[in-house]
Amino acid sequence: MVTTHVFIAVSLDGYIARQDGDIDWLLQRDDPTEDHGYAAFIADKDWIVMGRGSYEKVLTFDEWPYDRPVLVLSRQLSDTPVPEQLKGKVQFSCRTPGEVLTDLAAQNAHRVYIDGGQVIQSFLREGLVADIVITTVPVLLGSGKPLFGALNRDIELTLLSSRSFPSGLVQSHYRLTS
Repeated sequence: MVTTHVFIAVSLDGYIARQDGDIDWLLQRDDPTEDHGYAAFIADKDWIVMGRGSYEKVLTFDEWPYDRPVLVLSRQLSDTPVPEQLKGKVQFSCRTPGEVLTDLAAQNAHRVYIDGGQVIQSFLREGLVADIVITTVPVLLGSGKPLFGALNRDIELTLLSSRSFPSGLVQSHYRLTS
């Protein structure tokens, strides 16, 4: 069975990026002396599934940051070739969350990191997220790309842990119960 897991940062008012995708507000708060647990989180993940917006943001970084295979869910990119430098590292797909998990199970995947607002929302709507680690950054953006969108039902969460950091970040780990 494949389980999916979220590890993401949000502004205090619930945005993961500005409307144009900019995450300067987050990068300015990155304190290399603080261990926010990403290395421990990603250590047991077999795959990363992200949306086009997250993929395009990662492409602006100096180097490709992932050492696991990445599946980008995008109708726009699904019929385009993977860039030469990312062949063997990235795949494009337009499949549904359930189909993606079936495909990954067939490849012997067990634990998958889900990233990107719309992708997280689609997996949540289908009840396919096991747990969420949310790091809240003490900044109000006023508008932007929300982490959560419209839902067809309430999604109950159980708080597993919460901790604060000297930089002001607060991290909460939730298990989905519904």
